[in-house]
Amino acid sequence: MATARAVLRVAPSTIGLLRSGQLPKGDPLPVARIAAIQAAKKTSDLIPFCHPVDIEHADCRFDVQADTVEITATVTAVHKTGVEMEALTAASVAALTIYDMVKMVDDAAEILTVRLLEKKGGKSDHRKPLSRPVRAGVLIVSDSVVAGTRIDESGKRLGARLAEQGVDVVAVEAIADERATIESTLKNWADENRFDIICTTGGTGLGPRDVTPEATLAVLDREVPGVAEAIRQYGQNRMPTAMLSRAVAGLRGNTLIVNLPGSVSGVNDGLDALLPGILHAFAMIDGGGH
Repeated sequence: MATARAVLRVAPSTIGLLRSGQLPKGDPLPVARIAAIQAAKKTSDLIPFCHPVDIEHADCRFDVQADTVEITATVTAVHKTGVEMEALTAASVAALTIYDMVKMVDDAAEILTVRLLEKKGGKSDHRKPLSRPVRAGVLIVSDSVVAGTRIDESGKRLGARLAEQGVDVVAVEAIADERATIESTLKNWADENRFDIICTTGGTGLGPRDVTPEATLAVLDREVPGVAEAIRQYGQNRMPTAMLSRAVAGLRGNTLIVNLPGSVSGVNDGLDALLPGILHAFAMIDGGGH
């Protein structure tokens, strides 16, 4: 959610015409409200580096003073990026719309300010420096990668995304889709290497060789079902087949183990859903609570 405000200064006589409904082009406020909502939805078409965002809600309110009109635009969305530009664009376009409708009677009308008032949600609300070093292992579960018939991309992407968050990726290894091998590797990395987090990629689907969830469940002390639920929910909003993932997550000792899909897009979606919030787990594991 983001809220922005624009302030339009006009002559007191213009305010009088606005209040009495006597402006030549009619009442500008309903028109400006519709313009603001349209502008919020079209921001990516207007601002080159803004990503398209599916707007959940947009609205615009007006506070008419003696010689100013204060325009407050609020935009909300469920998305991986913030909506401050959408709110700023909405407020700006509303101010321009009112300006257009009063300029014939007030050539001194002026847009004074456009500024962001508030931004909530999104990753920046949860992005805090790691309280301690976090060591990770990336386990690529793939017969084809081990056989050399496919080049691993998902494991590389997974390691890079973790490193971007300040996580020390200590080990990256590819193993075949063999349950015993997966179990022994997870046990060794958790018990001997004492990694803080192990992320697997691959083997979470419905294929006859997809055994990563079974192997993971066999070594877990405690499940953390919300992690896998978050991945599936996020993915389902973007890909109808995300519901077919059988990924699981949980703790072995103090090591968090998370299954991710085997595709690069699946890894990206999974980490978009989890990062940076999942990194809060280590403070909890250390006894720091919420």
